[in-house]
Amino acid sequence: MKASDLREKSVEDLRELQASLAHDTFQNRLKNFTNRLDDTSVIGKTRRDLARVITLLHARTLGGGATAIASAPADAPDPAKAAAKAPKAPKAPKAEKKKPAKKAEAKQS
Repeated sequence: MKASDLREKSVEDLRELQASLAHDTFQNRLKNFTNRLDDTSVIGKTRRDLARVITLLHARTLGGGATAIASAPADAPDPAKAAAKAPKAPKAPKAEKKKPAKKAEAKQS
């Protein structure tokens, strides 16, 4: 399933597809456990499709719409790289440890 096809669908269709893919994922895992699943790669494909649908739904709830993911500006700064380049605060000097006082070497009696 292509992401471009999913972007054309409405939110209601995506929610129905999400429920269907979640059910299919469960069924495939159950069939794999009971050795009735012939092609085990179906499990991963279904999970990836489900993740695509969830991602699109999340983007739409944030107000990005269908094209928010596809049309991210290429010249926008990457927040992860900006955080890595930020100068670090200097470390505070370590406190000196006090040595215990020596006991009297010899008791005078």
